[in-house]
Amino acid sequence: MQIRKGDFSDIVQIANFQVEMALETEDFQLSPVECRKGVQKIFDEPSLGFYLVAEEGDELIACLLIQNEWSDWRNRMVWWIHSVYVHPDFRQQGIFRLMYRHLAAIVTESESLGGLRLFVDKRNIRAQEVYRKMGMNDEHYILFEWMPQG
Repeated sequence: MQIRKGDFSDIVQIANFQVEMALETEDFQLSPVECRKGVQKIFDEPSLGFYLVAEEGDELIACLLIQNEWSDWRNRMVWWIHSVYVHPDFRQQGIFRLMYRHLAAIVTESESLGGLRLFVDKRNIRAQEVYRKMGMNDEHYILFEWMPQG
């Protein structure tokens, strides 16, 4: 298995993963066309973030999105982990753990990065258990949002 930064050739599969993930974890039907455009935008505008992918041979088996948040408290960038998806055939094999450790190593070695954060749907108990096992916690913040429909 290889962990690497995603590239343009991964766009369709990453978008497919996101459609599957939204349905599975939030019972939300994404528009495949809009999702593909959203994934494409990350590659068109790298300042928005980047995808990290895992592949086995030539098959993409997992992905996650990294986006930046400036922390004035730390005077460093914090990476937000979004859109985590591991193909069902490859779950329970430690793939997210490897991807997380890959990111944590980069953060640890960088003077310009201050940490990793993520949010998870409060109904997704399985994912919350995984994140706790990785050493993450939910002790400090509650996420509030406003998302107009449209």
